[in-house]
Amino acid sequence: MEENVRIIDDPLYQTLRNENIDAFNEAKAKISACPSFSHGDFRGLDLRGINVEGMDLSHAYFRGADIRGVDFSKTNMEGASIAGAKISGCLFPTELHADEIVMSLNHGTRMRYNVGK
Repeated sequence: MEENVRIIDDPLYQTLRNENIDAFNEAKAKISACPSFSHGDFRGLDLRGINVEGMDLSHAYFRGADIRGVDFSKTNMEGASIAGAKISGCLFPTELHADEIVMSLNHGTRMRYNVGK
């Protein structure tokens, strides 16, 4: 595991670690700003249905996670890795070029934003 990837000491994050997506979405809707989950460890989790709008998931680790159908379009995912994740139906930020997504999915590379492409 990457040395910077970590389990975050935050109740909202722990709700995700327990795969309680409904409780996470309800709690997130009640707060003005979600805490940063940058460098978070989401390996192997079923995160389908999560509302990640406005979240910082930069450098997060999603190896083998089920993120099908998640709308990441308004989420910071720079430096995240999605190796082996289930991504069918995902909407990624426009700053992420398709090549970056494929490289991360197939080889575990960290996704880089390419605003100039």
